[in-house]
Amino acid sequence: MEFSNDKLEFLRELVCGAPQNVVIAAHTNPDGDAIGSSLAWAAMLRRRGHNVTCVVPNRYPAFLEWLPDIKDLKINKLHPAEVAAAVAAANSVYCLDFNQIPRLDGIGELIEKNEHAKKILIDHHLDPPHEYDIELSDPACSSTCFLVYKLIEKLGMAAEIDLPMAEQLYVGIMTDTGNFSHSNLSAELFRAVATLVERGLDIPRVNRLIYNSFSADRLRLMGYALSKMETVGADPHRVAYMTLTEAELRRFNFRLGDSEGFVNYPLSIRDMAISAMFIETRQFIRISLRSRPDVDVSEFARRYFDGGGHKNAAGGKSYEKMPATIERFKKAVEEFFVTV
Repeated sequence: MEFSNDKLEFLRELVCGAPQNVVIAAHTNPDGDAIGSSLAWAAMLRRRGHNVTCVVPNRYPAFLEWLPDIKDLKINKLHPAEVAAAVAAANSVYCLDFNQIPRLDGIGELIEKNEHAKKILIDHHLDPPHEYDIELSDPACSSTCFLVYKLIEKLGMAAEIDLPMAEQLYVGIMTDTGNFSHSNLSAELFRAVATLVERGLDIPRVNRLIYNSFSADRLRLMGYALSKMETVGADPHRVAYMTLTEAELRRFNFRLGDSEGFVNYPLSIRDMAISAMFIETRQFIRISLRSRPDVDVSEFARRYFDGGGHKNAAGGKSYEKMPATIERFKKAVEEFFVTV
C-alpha cells in the first residue's frame, strides 16, 4: 500500500490545515466497513478542529447501533434538509468505501452540485473513476478501515488512535474480511489489529456485539432462505442462489441487516463456485454475490447487473420482477462460464 508523496502531502494539508466544513459520505446500505471507516476518520478530523458531518443515504444495520459516535451520523432518508445543508456548506467531501458518486442514492446529486469542495476518495473497490481531487484507492487492501488505519499511520498520527477509534476500525476490518477468512489478509493487517488491541480493543466483546445480537426472527429467516436454496450448473461451475421477496421478509419481521451474511453460507458446499442472494425491495431487487478465490464476481456483476465490487464479493441490481431476474441470472451464469 504505497501512495505518492504528493498525494500524502495533499491529504496532510487538508487534515492539518485551517479548520473546514467537512462531509464524510458512505454508501447506500452502509455496512461495518463504511460506518467504521467514516466514524474513525471523522474522529481524527474533529481533533484538528474541523466541523465534520458524516452522511449516509439510508439506515445502518441494527447490529452496529452500539458503535461509538454512530448517533452523529446523518441519514438522508430521515434528515434530508440537514444532509443537504451540510453538503452545500462543505469545503471538502471525503468519499469512503465506495467510488461512484452518482450511485450514492440522493446524496450523489448534492455532492456534484457543490463545485467548490475538494473531493477525496478513500476506498478499496475496483476501477475508481478519475473524478476526484485526490484518489487514495487500493483494491488490494482488505477493507477501507484498514486503509484509513494506514493513512493515519502514514500521517504520523497513529498514537492518537484511542479505544473508540480502535473499535470503529476493527469492526470494518473484521466484517469486510469475513472475520479474517477472505483473501487480502497480510501480516501487516494483523500487526494493525495487534495495535488496536494494545489500545484496549476487546475482540470477543466486539465479535459478540456483531455476530450474537440478532433476533430469533432473523435466525428463522436464515433457515427459511437456506431451505429455498437452488443450484444451477455443474462442477466445477456450480452456482447456488437464494431469493427473498418483500412478503417473505415481512413474514419474518425483517430489519435492515438481518440478511447480512446469508449469501456466504452456500460457499461452504464443496466445489461451489458462486453464491447469489436476491432480495426484493420496493424499488429493485438487490443482488449480493460471493465466490471462491478463482472466480471474479465483480466482473459478473458489472457485465450482467450494472454492479461491481471486489473479485470475490460484489453486488448489483435488477429492476425486473423476481422470476425474470432469476431467468436472466441463469442465462448469465451459463454465458459467463463459457467466456472465463
